[in-house]
Amino acid sequence: MKLNGIKITWLGHSTFLVVTPGGKNIILDPWISGNPKTPANKKTFDKLDYMLISHGHSDHFADAAELAKKHNPTVVSIYELCMFLHNKGAKQIAPMNKGGTQKVGDIKVTMVNAHHSNTVDDGGTSVPGGEPCGFVIEFENGLKLYHAGDTCVFGDMAIIRELYAPDVCMLPIGDLFTMGPKEAAYACSLLKPKAVIPMHYATFPVLTGTPEALQQELKARGVTVELITMKPGETIS
Repeated sequence: MKLNGIKITWLGHSTFLVVTPGGKNIILDPWISGNPKTPANKKTFDKLDYMLISHGHSDHFADAAELAKKHNPTVVSIYELCMFLHNKGAKQIAPMNKGGTQKVGDIKVTMVNAHHSNTVDDGGTSVPGGEPCGFVIEFENGLKLYHAGDTCVFGDMAIIRELYAPDVCMLPIGDLFTMGPKEAAYACSLLKPKAVIPMHYATFPVLTGTPEALQQELKARGVTVELITMKPGETIS
């Protein structure tokens, strides 16, 4: 898979640092400090330009407020989470909702559906966080990246394919709280990407899905897609 100037670093679980061809840093689902899979030398950043958040569960959101205050990125999320972070000190927010598209700097972001729950831990109290979502990011070089967030497979992934045609899909495979390898393989048959990057697995023992199982399910289903299995801290470009 040629990324044409884009760099993707997996920080473990569902957290990624993506560098655009123009050198902008995007953090996806920022869970760094308490993430057991994030290497120690990857827990700090020189800068963050954009922050995209799929939902408010702590394993996707825990460092959002701190990083927003430290680096002042433009925060892109569902309206309720953006307002929550604004109240916690985030200065630049770009709220949106499902079906919407907006230009954020040199990227174009479309918010798409996800099926999951969404709450935020606010000082020990669980508060509603709006609805969960996924993102299709279009870069200035034309490549499109889909981060599915936490979700099961759903038939309208075919609509995501028809409307946005993502080249690279980041899909959860851990099972239990999201889809597992079987469902992720079916998702690939709907999305038809050039490449898939598995995420949200092996962080905890209960997340039992594996890239090897995904590969077997893809083969059994006859889905042709490049499976990119990353190690935490690894960068592809």
